[in-house]
Amino acid sequence: MSGHSKWSSIKHRKGAADAKRGQLFTKLARAITVAAREGGGDPDGNPALATAIQKARAESMPKANIERAIGRGTGEGGDGEIVERIQFEGYGPGGTAVLVEALTDNRNRTSAEVRHAFTRHGGSLGEPGSVAWMFETRGLVVLDGSRYGEDDAIPAIDAGASDVLEEDGQLRITCEPSDLSAVRDSLVSSGVELVSAGLSTEPSNSVEVTGSDASALLRMLDAIEEQDDVSEVHSNFDIPEDVLQELAAGS
Repeated sequence: MSGHSKWSSIKHRKGAADAKRGQLFTKLARAITVAAREGGGDPDGNPALATAIQKARAESMPKANIERAIGRGTGEGGDGEIVERIQFEGYGPGGTAVLVEALTDNRNRTSAEVRHAFTRHGGSLGEPGSVAWMFETRGLVVLDGSRYGEDDAIPAIDAGASDVLEEDGQLRITCEPSDLSAVRDSLVSSGVELVSAGLSTEPSNSVEVTGSDASALLRMLDAIEEQDDVSEVHSNFDIPEDVLQELAAGS
């Protein structure tokens, strides 16, 4: 599990992540709408939509809200705001790479807000292509490592999974995005219960960050994530678990 994932889990345990439920639902609905518009309204054939719906359900977003968001994306929900997907690339304290995904109806506003969040905390925006090459989008299925082992992942391998890794109490199965539905269905058909299944953007390498750089970096990432138009933030930092715990305790 990446350092960013560990930091997010700590924030959730502290109840500090996305305290504004309305803002969170708006972000989730936008992600569903854009995914449905780009790849169709059937989650079985649209991994991005399946991932967006899964995240919405995990946050207890009402089914009616999810269906309306899909309808807006497929054109069945009437006229609404025109939302586009844009990506920002930049650098954070400690020489880390940061990839930001945003869904916005005003590109200029979002660009200004994201740039401010970077520079205010010691980071900087880069040119398109400056860090995106360090990240790869893959299908990711997560199982409870206390219940399942590598033998339980054999159906997934037969369905196209490329790697199985035991990490932090989880069994993480990766595959090409196009194989995600087949891998997921193969496990469900064999009676395996999934923790999650969706698309995941992962760095190809990591940069260890400690001390004041770690604190500044996490403040910057929090500031970016808090922007209304930002949907996802990815980074290649690796902060040791004990440092993360100390930072969380002091926040």
